Amino acid sequence: MDYEAVIGLETHVQLKTKSKMWCGCANEFGAAPNTNVCPVCLGLPGVLPVANAEALRLTVLTGLLLNCSVSRVAKFDRKNYFYPDVPKNYQITQYAQPSTVNGCVDFEFNGSISRVRITRAHLEEDVGKNFHFERNSGVDFNRAGVPLLEIVSEPDITGADMAYEYLNALKDILVYGGVSDCDMEKGMVRCDVNVSVRPRGAKELGAKIEIKNMNSFSGARKALEYEILRQIEVLKSGGKLSQSTRRWDDVTGVTEEMRTKEHAHDYRYFPEPDLMPFEPRDEWLAEVRKRMVELPLARKQRFMRDYQLPASDAQTFVWDVPLGDYFEKIAKQAKNPKAVANWVINNLRAKMAEAPLTPSLSPSDGERVAKPGEGNVWPLEPKIALLRASVVIGSLLADGIGDAILIRGEPGASQSLRLAYNILQAAGCRSFKTDYVACPSCGRTLFNLQTVTARIKERTQHLKGVKIAIMGCIVNGPGEMADADFGYVGGAPGKINLYVGKTAVKFNIPEAEAVDRLVELVREHGKWVEPETIESAQKPMEAVKN
Repeated sequence: MDYEAVIGLETHVQLKTKSKMWCGCANEFGAAPNTNVCPVCLGLPGVLPVANAEALRLTVLTGLLLNCSVSRVAKFDRKNYFYPDVPKNYQITQYAQPSTVNGCVDFEFNGSISRVRITRAHLEEDVGKNFHFERNSGVDFNRAGVPLLEIVSEPDITGADMAYEYLNALKDILVYGGVSDCDMEKGMVRCDVNVSVRPRGAKELGAKIEIKNMNSFSGARKALEYEILRQIEVLKSGGKLSQSTRRWDDVTGVTEEMRTKEHAHDYRYFPEPDLMPFEPRDEWLAEVRKRMVELPLARKQRFMRDYQLPASDAQTFVWDVPLGDYFEKIAKQAKNPKAVANWVINNLRAKMAEAPLTPSLSPSDGERVAKPGEGNVWPLEPKIALLRASVVIGSLLADGIGDAILIRGEPGASQSLRLAYNILQAAGCRSFKTDYVACPSCGRTLFNLQTVTARIKERTQHLKGVKIAIMGCIVNGPGEMADADFGYVGGAPGKINLYVGKTAVKFNIPEAEAVDRLVELVREHGKWVEPETIESAQKPMEAVKN
């Protein structure tokens, strides 16, 4: 007989609040044991809980992100049980009337879109943490009372791999929405796995086996892989399964029985007498809806649809939100979004890996993209200092993103910053105008590139078939430094390095002599042709002071 698995997950997520659920104690990880505690979260006599307003907002926001219905009336109940890490001997939770119900999570699995229905996402409080030593045990109550969201799925999951993908998709949604950091190393996400097996095609569920307190998604997958096979083997050998709770031993790779439960445990729920029902108003709900974000799967599908990106590139921009936002601001006005994606993923990200900073723009900055024939001064990000202007210009032009780049600068500014940043934002412009170029290491002004560019064009415009580049961009035709016959880039402050092809042949030429020395270099290589008139070419070039 062939069997199939039926799996439902209960995922517990700590909410991203500054304080605990019912008191003002800090919600922080890593504090000394039992220092973030007070009479309220320790459950001392005479105290009254006050609900954390941000936790209520994040609960409803989660429901909206998970396509749930938001209840117009929610209430808290007491779940009574006795355990060392429960200081009050009961847990305050939303049992009978949770805040959000009946949602779903869509995610990619086996080449298609799968859906797992969400029964409820309800708000409760976390418990303390037990520590077991060689000769004694202890309890840290710092975690007791931290806002905890329990997300309960329907038994729609059919295998260990599907459970793993669902958990990752759920985590991505919560992180995207700012609901939780979901740092599993800090215990911010834990899950209980409910699994049973039945003959394939049968309607009746088998005995539910619960695997408690899984603290990693990979651990949940391994536990399911083992437990499904274990249950099938028991049934095939003529045995019988009964409802029970088990634990996963990651070292031995097996599940171990903790206790059997013929019937659901009676927690003696009753309404929390110290808290009023929660009845969100329309104005309050409208404010929460403003915090909605685009879901990861929708973002990936949109990037593939709107910018014709392959799934791998789109997924990169889903995983790295700042990088994806950065790409999109450029791609909206680029002729070739795929070329932009290649450059951002392969070049920019590689440079960014050298230092832990990310490019970012405020919303208003996205509207200030340079247009042909105009000048724009853009905000700077320190990370972009790692990019040499010549590399950026050359890469963009070589990929066909734009014919040339429009940039404005300020004397003395670190122009390598401004060049790289503005080039990315102005991709697609058809004019080249840069005021100043500065040393990428010290930021001192090297030369007035606008003046030098105009001067070189004036002196060399009569040459046919000779390509001359400045800072990586050919000024008398299309192409980049690698295509140039001659060119120069900034050397020491106020100095120029001259190139023949890709090879630097003259170093630290004084700025005022740069154009004449470049002309001499062209002459030396037999590429020079006398113009019909050189009167206009004899004007001295104005130097730019540091």
